Amino acid sequence: MTDATFLPGVAVDHVLARLAKAGGNEAGSGKLASPESSAALAVNCFGWFIGRPERLPPLPGLEDAGVPEIVDVEFSARFPWRGGRHPWLDAVVRTPTTLIGVESKRFEPFRDAKSVALSVAYDRTVWGQHMRRFEAMRDSLRAEPGTFRHLDAAQLLKHAFGLVTEGRLQDRAPVLCYLYAEPAMRGDQPILPEDIRRHRDEISRFAAAVAGDEVRFIATSYRDWLRTWAGQGADVAAHADGIIGAFEP
Repeated sequence: MTDATFLPGVAVDHVLARLAKAGGNEAGSGKLASPESSAALAVNCFGWFIGRPERLPPLPGLEDAGVPEIVDVEFSARFPWRGGRHPWLDAVVRTPTTLIGVESKRFEPFRDAKSVALSVAYDRTVWGQHMRRFEAMRDSLRAEPGTFRHLDAAQLLKHAFGLVTEGRLQDRAPVLCYLYAEPAMRGDQPILPEDIRRHRDEISRFAAAVAGDEVRFIATSYRDWLRTWAGQGADVAAHADGIIGAFEP
């Protein structure tokens, strides 16, 4: 892995250490350098802010969450039990009041077939009274696994269950942020506008279904968020331009 994979200002050594800890061998396997790497987009976006968390522009709808204390990549939001597999989010932002877990997507909504694999472990009575809508989503996905074509709703559900646990441990309000790219092309094939619209519709349906639970769900495209960076200083704006130029999100 070379620094060419990373934009200027990204905390390269820290990011590589976090990727190694998370598993999946993103860096060692060469996947991080792939033209379709979702991880590369996420770690380049958030990796610039690891040493300067207070500079991170607010995520839409979270302007009142406070100044970030920590920005990091590859965050494990552990369930309230030992053993088994625990979810890894692409990034985490912690403020004095809020714990924000970020799930980042690039080509996946328009490429990968979605599956619903939710074991009986998710039926444990550990989530609390204010996660009933997410529990209802769990049951709905099992009953109708083809509900979402582009949105990986089962993965988001697992992240929410991890974040509600972490939020309580850290005494912060948990937020799950779905941050997605809308690329025009995948290789030499265009991504159809109707697929992009359908993906957005699925995000809206998921958001409406879980609204009001303890884990707040928000969603924004990279482009919409990056547009807000212009007023955050010349260096932050330049980083936004670098992300757009390198990844065309």
